[in-house]
Amino acid sequence: MTDVPMSRPGEVAGWPKLVVRYRTEPAGVGQLVPPGLVPGEPIVTVGVYCVPILGEPEFGVSIKVPAVWNGVEGLYNLGMGIDQEAAVFVSGETNGQPKFLCDIRYYRLGDRVAARATHQGYTFVRFEGDVTGAAELAAGDVVEHEWWVKYSRAIGGAEKEYDFPPHVVDVATTFAQKHVEDVDGRLELLDSPWDPVARYLPIVEQLSAQLVTHQPKARNIANAGPLDPDAFWPHADTIGGSRWPGSSGGPRPL
Repeated sequence: MTDVPMSRPGEVAGWPKLVVRYRTEPAGVGQLVPPGLVPGEPIVTVGVYCVPILGEPEFGVSIKVPAVWNGVEGLYNLGMGIDQEAAVFVSGETNGQPKFLCDIRYYRLGDRVAARATHQGYTFVRFEGDVTGAAELAAGDVVEHEWWVKYSRAIGGAEKEYDFPPHVVDVATTFAQKHVEDVDGRLELLDSPWDPVARYLPIVEQLSAQLVTHQPKARNIANAGPLDPDAFWPHADTIGGSRWPGSSGGPRPL
C-alpha cells in the first residue's frame, strides 16, 4: 500500500488517538470477562478518539482488557461511548459492538491534551496532560484482535433462553504506526453507576499515556465461535449497549 496523507490540514480524520494504559486488580477483570474467554494480564486500555463514521466525525471512548480466545491474545471491549446515535444501534445489532451514547470532549491545544467522557450526567473518565516528545514506533505492521459478543435473549425474557445464543466476534485489524508521542498526564476514573469502570477496574498504577496516529491497512469482522449459553447468562444483562453488568438494562444496585 502506498503511503498517503492521513488528512488535509484541519481535517479531523487525522486526529491521533489518546491511549492510556494502567494496571488494575485482577479480580475486577475476572468478573467482567465471560466464561470461555480467558482473562489476561490485568492491564486496562482506555482510548479516546475521533474517526470518520457515516460521513461525519465520531468522538468516542473505549475501555478494553486483555483476554484470550481459542489461544489467540486480544482485547475484550467493555464499552464504546460515542456521540453519534446512528452508529450505536446498528453496530450492536449487526456485530455486537458494545456502543452507547456518550458526550465526549477531546482536544490538543499546543502540547496540552485534555479529554473527558460523560454519560447520563456522570463524568466517568477524565485526562489532562502535556506532550513530552516523540516515542518509538512499533516495527512493521501491527495486528490486533478485539473481542465483541453478539447474542439476543428470547422474546418474552425466558430464563436462559436465546433467540441467538452468544458468539464471540473477532475484529482483526492490521495497521502501521505512523506517529507516536508520549504524554505526561494523569488519568482519573470517577464513580458512575452507568459506567462503573472505577468500581470494577480501579487504577493501581498508570503505565503509559500516548497520542498514536495509525495508518489502517485491513480490518476483518468475523464470527469466531459460540460461548456456553448457560455460563454466559449472568453476563447477558448489561447497562445499555455496553458490557458492564446491568439490571434490566440499567445499573445494578450497589
